[in-house]
Order: sequence, then C-alpha cells, then structure tokens
Amino acid sequence: MKKAFRNIRLAYTIFSGVEIVGITLLSIFYFLDVAGCKDVIDGVTAIIITISVITANVIFCGAMLLAVLLLRRKNDLTSAQLLGQDVQEAYNFGMIGLVLVDETDTVIWCSDLFRDRNIKLLDENILLWEPRLKELKNGAVDHTIKFVYNSHNYEVKYLRETKLYIFKDITDYQSIMDYSKAKASVVGIIIIDNYSEVGGNAGDQSNILAKVGDAIINYARQHKVLLRRFRNDAYFAVCDYASLQEMEDDQFSLLEKVRVMGAKENTPPTLSVGFAHGFPDFNKLNEMVTDAIDIAMSRGGDQAVISKYGDELKFFGGKTEALETRNKVKVRVLADSLIATIKLAKNVVVLGHNDADMDAIGSCLGIMAMCQHLKKPCRMVYDPKLVERKARAAFANSFPREQILKMIVSPKDVVSEVKSSTLVILVDCHRPSISICPRLIERASKIVVIDHHRRSEEFVEMPVFSYIEPSASSASELISELIHYATQNPKIEVPPTYATIMLSGIYLDSNFFKTKTTGIRTFEASMILKEFGANNSKADDFLKDEFEEYSLVTQIASTLKTPHVGVVYCTADDKYNIEPATLAKVANQCLQMKGVNAAFVIGRVNEKEARISCRSDGTVNVQLLAEKMGGGGHFTMAAVPLKNMSIKDAEASLLDTLTSYLKKAQTTTVKEE
Repeated sequence: MKKAFRNIRLAYTIFSGVEIVGITLLSIFYFLDVAGCKDVIDGVTAIIITISVITANVIFCGAMLLAVLLLRRKNDLTSAQLLGQDVQEAYNFGMIGLVLVDETDTVIWCSDLFRDRNIKLLDENILLWEPRLKELKNGAVDHTIKFVYNSHNYEVKYLRETKLYIFKDITDYQSIMDYSKAKASVVGIIIIDNYSEVGGNAGDQSNILAKVGDAIINYARQHKVLLRRFRNDAYFAVCDYASLQEMEDDQFSLLEKVRVMGAKENTPPTLSVGFAHGFPDFNKLNEMVTDAIDIAMSRGGDQAVISKYGDELKFFGGKTEALETRNKVKVRVLADSLIATIKLAKNVVVLGHNDADMDAIGSCLGIMAMCQHLKKPCRMVYDPKLVERKARAAFANSFPREQILKMIVSPKDVVSEVKSSTLVILVDCHRPSISICPRLIERASKIVVIDHHRRSEEFVEMPVFSYIEPSASSASELISELIHYATQNPKIEVPPTYATIMLSGIYLDSNFFKTKTTGIRTFEASMILKEFGANNSKADDFLKDEFEEYSLVTQIASTLKTPHVGVVYCTADDKYNIEPATLAKVANQCLQMKGVNAAFVIGRVNEKEARISCRSDGTVNVQLLAEKMGGGGHFTMAAVPLKNMSIKDAEASLLDTLTSYLKKAQTTTVKEE
C-alpha cells in the first residue's frame, strides 16, 4: 500500500512540475514578447488558458482521489466482508486476529481484534513490531511462537502462501497453565548421609544432629514444604512446583548450611536430597524420587537431584568429597550377595570401559579370580584397540598367548554368545555408552555393576546387583575387599599375576596414594593384594613412562595457561593423537605444582575425538564441570570425550564452562577418616 501511495505522489509531483514549468515559460515569453506573444495572447486567450489549467488540475486530482479511494476500499475491507458475518463472530468469540502483509512484510490489512485493542499495525512492518515473528518465516510450516504484548499472551502461526499471520489470544489458557504448573505436585526425600557416624561420636558432635534437624525443618517451613520424618535419618517432603522452583533458585542453600554447620566437626554431616515432579501419578513420583535419592547417595551425597518426568536430571551441590563410610560387615554382605548371583549364572562375562586402563583390566581379573574359585566359566571382553597402551602391554606380558586366548572374547563375538543365563559384570564403569561393548549391555538380561565413580544420570537399567562407592580410590580396591571379606570356605585365592595388575590399577587411580580418595581402605586393599603375592615393583614398572612419552608429557605441560586463580589447563597439538593416559599424566603433573587446585588437559585421542582430562586436589569438583561438557567421572578425576571437535573448540568449551560453573564447583577440603 505504501508503494501505491509513493507512485501516486510521484505522478502528482511530475504533473505539478510540468504545469509550473509551462506557466513559467509562458509568462517569460509574454513579458519578453518573444515571437509577438503579446499580440497573440489577449485577455480572452489568457482566460481560456487559465480555465484549461484549472480543469486539468481538477481532472487529475479527481483521478488521483478516485485511485486512493479505490485502494483504500480494497485494503480496508472489514472482517465481515472478507470472512462473512458468521466467521467474524466466531473469530471474535475465539479472540483470533488476522494480519495480512505484502512482500515487504508491511501490514496491508488487519482484523477488528487489533483495532478494538488499540494496536495500530496498518502500514507498519510487522517484523519490526515483533522481531520474534521472523522465526515463523524461516521455521517449519506448523511452527508457532508465543509472546506477550500489552499484558495479553498471543500464539501466532504464519501461512506463507497467503502471507497471513493468525494471532490467537491465549491469556486465559496461559494463566490456567501457569497456575496448574505452579501448583503441580512434588514429592521429595531428605536423608542425612552419615547419620550413624555423626550420632555415634561422643561430645558436642552428638548434638549436631539436632541442629541439622532444626535446619531442615526451618528450611522446609521457609519454602512451604510439608515435612514428615519417616526414619531417624530421613524425611519425606511434599510441596508444589512453585516451592521447588524457589529452592532451585536458592541453589538448595540447605546443603551449604548443613555443611558449614559441621565444618569444624570430626565427622561433618551432609545431606542427600531428591525431588520428583512432572507426572500426575503419586506412585510414579515415588518411584522417581527413590531413584533420585539413590543417585544422590551413590554420587557421594551432599547434593540435591531433581527428577522431572521425561527430562534430564538436575544436580545441585556435590561440593564435598565422599567420606569413607564402608564397613566390613556391609562389604561381607555385598560379597556374599555377589557370589550367590554368580553361582546362579551358567557363565560370566566381565568387561570394563572403553580405552580400558590398568584399573579396568585389574578389576576384570579380580572378578575372573572369583569365578575361577566358584568354577564358573568366565571370560573378559577384550580388544587390544580399545585398551590403553600400558594396560595392553602389561596384560600381554603377564600371560602366555595360549592363556590369553582362553581368557578373552572380542566385542564382536560376545554379543552373539550371550544367553539369558549369562551374567554380565560391568566394572570400573556404570555408563553403558562408554563401556567396551555397549551392545552387550543392551542384550544382557542380568547385569552386575561395580564402580567407584560418582553415579551419573545414565545408568544400567535394572541391574541385579549394584555396588557404587565414590569414596573408593579404584574399582580394584572394591573388588579386593569383596574377595577378602567373602565368607567362602576355603577362601578365594587370587593368582599373583592378577594381584599385581590389580595393585597397578590402585597405583594408577590413586596416583600412588596421593589423591583425595586415598584412605585407610586403599592401603588395606593394597595389603590384601600383597598377601596374594602382588609384586609392587612390577606393578610400578607397568606404569613407568618411556622416554618419548615423558618428553611428550613435558611438551604438553609447557603450554600451561591460568584462566582462573588456582586453575590451569594445557593443550596438545591438534595434529597428533595422544593416549588418554598420557593426558591424565599431564594433569597429575600439573597438580604437583604449588597453588594449582585443578588441572585440565586437552588433546586429540583419535581422528574423530578430542578429550579433556580433569584432575583436582579436592577443592574443585571436576566431575561437576565435566558433566556440564558432556563427560563425567569422579570428584577429583574426570574426563570429557568430545566427538568431532577440534582442540580450539574444546578449549573454548572448557573456558566457557569454567566461567559459568567454576564457582559452583569450588569447595573446601573435607577431612577424611
């Protein structure tokens, strides 16, 4: 419409210009008496010329006015004329508005809804009025957007062929939805992680439980949460989604309050919190919140896990390293339960994670020793290409070729061999996607999980036996204890070659007893393996660097940068493929420097994958940071696999994550028993 007016104005300007030029020339010729103009033009002739000019102007202006009226009439159709009276009433009742635009996205017609609401759209560019409408032009055919204008909520759809925008007023609907969402049912469980340890101590520490209970009750009252104690160490909570949203916005400050409350105690109390929402059935919510609290506790406690139906889990807290809460009675019960499970199976298949290291291979051998004692056929899923170089060399040098062929099965062959009576044991890993054979986990009907990493959202579905202990330094440590404390008679024996590789696995994951996860149980497990004949000198030799690797570690470490105080990172050359163990070694070396609390090393492990190895001294939860980038691991040891990503992009991802989440991941060192 604007274009048509521009054309009309242009025509009027040209016509007026011609008239002015003609009158001017005629006046000049007359006054200068050019070619005897004064004799030709007399009074009658002047009157005729004047009348002619006026008539031409009237005719031209009339024509222009008629054109404008026709254009206005064409574009100012009412809804009743365009749609019919009945349809107009239906649209008014449904509060639906229509907007028609031209090729330049200028509004050439709009329905009565906008006029009634004093929204002036005619001759305006609709994309300038609401920029989000651009999404409709480039999006899918059925794509819609929602936005708010003058306190009204609108949902908009665009018909490209007719250049018609359909606006639907959903204010009432949105208000009901917002209210329903705010009042949706939420159930939760709050557990004091180390209730027995805190309550069992003498002195003032026994009073700390009362303070913790008061803090929980006051926090619940503050956020309008109904709380009921169903166990000495546990509370059941019911609230609405609005209250849960307040607690999420608050970052579950209750965790920090309890942590600070017992910071000076020998055994500081911590909480595990689980909430579930997003489903109308309370039985389902109960199932979800039980899984959420299990995940919180299996990740070491001191955190909140929020489970929304059909969505990913949310994690809050997790700033405290897991304390050693294992006891010999619990380990003995678990060991006997595992042995009973193995006895019921016809055969056993054991496997670790992809890029298997010494701990993964060692823990697999520990399970094989148990199966040999129970006279159950057991083979380890093994592929030299999917095993870290040092672990591969140690395994090959420890056993003759004929024995190795009897001990192993390839990932390709094992899937077809697994039966319903086969027991699959996954060690040093609980995420099927990063196991050495994910298809085996999908196919198996009976799975056992033994791991020392903090549990992530991805987990084996319905395992028959699960032992996740984040306070342990390694999976080899856990299996050494299971073997030692089992009530089998005669006692389970571990061959010295198996024990040596298991001890090497403990050395690797505890960084020779230097990590925060190294506790009394780590040394006890090493003693157990030593009793079985483990050669500590040989176990150390398995982990020694060759000159080329030592040179490479030094070269990567020389790229060290400090993006934040106490945090460093290094990058390897994008042209070279580097083993994950080498990246981890660089990170461990960086931690040896004074003032370094966390180290990240980025390198390419193959043509399609980069990797970030993460290590900390316990004051930074690198697992939390790794999970934000798509990885996972332990509180002080984690890794991030990055598919189809360059080193430069991986570095940018790391820096963005540190900027956004480093403060949440930072904590203070927690004393371990």
